Amino acid sequence: MARDEGPVADGTEGWDAQAVRARLDALARLDPDLTRFGSDAHRYRLARSLSEAEIRAFEERYAVRLPASYRDFLARVGGAGAGPDYGLLPLDGPLAPDSDDAVDDLQEQDRRPGFLATPFPLSAEWRREPAGRFDEEAERARVAGSLVIAESGCGEFVRLVVTGPCAGQVWFDDMTWGRIVPGPGFRAWYLAWLAK
Repeated sequence: MARDEGPVADGTEGWDAQAVRARLDALARLDPDLTRFGSDAHRYRLARSLSEAEIRAFEERYAVRLPASYRDFLARVGGAGAGPDYGLLPLDGPLAPDSDDAVDDLQEQDRRPGFLATPFPLSAEWRREPAGRFDEEAERARVAGSLVIAESGCGEFVRLVVTGPCAGQVWFDDMTWGRIVPGPGFRAWYLAWLAK
């Protein structure tokens, strides 16, 4: 993945938390009525960043190493909040009281023993056959090794691959229409949203 240059790059492919926060402040000033999709949920605010101990505890509990760009974001920028769609979900811990039941269910699924440590099985877009029946176990197996990091609404979620050859890549999981589409790396995904 090519390094992203710009106001949030610090020259080491890490995150410049001050630059990200300054851009979020600018977005909030440009959108005081919170009309941009999802902004009424995150309000252009980030939760506190996570400590190395908190991140390491998550990784040890689920036997994974989080992708570097996401891990660095959590440690240097914020643990949840402002981001694409309805914002970044917390890595661990409770969701907001008004969170969608589907998000709760997916986060519970992602934290089942062995789920995140299982290599993500896909390398290209996948679509359920039009006449195919919904098979919950098969659907679960298709997203093993990935973590739900955002909700897009209407049965659509953003997943970050944490295990396997696609680790660090964002995938768009449309549960309603039965398709999973690959996207960019976490960093490119977040920076594209910031740049809009």
